[in-house]
Amino acid sequence: MCKQTDNPTARVFFALWPTTAERGQLAAWQTPLHHLCGGRAMSGETLHGTLVFIGDIESSRLEALQLAAQEVNGESFGLCFDAAHYWGHNHIVHAAPGHLPQQLAQLVEALEQSLARHRFKFDRRDYKPHVTLLRNARWTDAPLPAMSPVRWQIKDFALVQSVPRDGLPGYSVLARFPLGEAPTKPP
Repeated sequence: MCKQTDNPTARVFFALWPTTAERGQLAAWQTPLHHLCGGRAMSGETLHGTLVFIGDIESSRLEALQLAAQEVNGESFGLCFDAAHYWGHNHIVHAAPGHLPQQLAQLVEALEQSLARHRFKFDRRDYKPHVTLLRNARWTDAPLPAMSPVRWQIKDFALVQSVPRDGLPGYSVLARFPLGEAPTKPP
């Protein structure tokens, strides 16, 4: 269960939380992209893929939020980040997959449905899987250079709390929710 905090509210979201090795592979993209685009590189230990952003909730509701997530059924899957893109409206350089696995789309949909059933408010927008690499970056509409693909093996998802440290984004994983094994295909 989630631990209760002394703070009356918590800023939370659900995310794909990669292994240290997977984060390290994406962090390697930051140096060449920073040389091109400037900005501020996100800390390698905070790289993640947001599934559903909740925002501020009462800390007393963290346990109910975890119970809603436990109702979500999904299958493990592979996710390949193979391109870097720039969003000019918020000056972010991010890693993105060229292909959206069906299991990922189903996971986001199931999570949103469970949250709605439990009357949690959350950001409702078209899901665009990405990992923010640089903030306050500058680039044009030109494509960013090719990067070595980074493959994640998604076996669970996490409830994460934003906990700023020294004015920079910081995160604490409050709970993890395992995904089922993908069915094996006959030879």
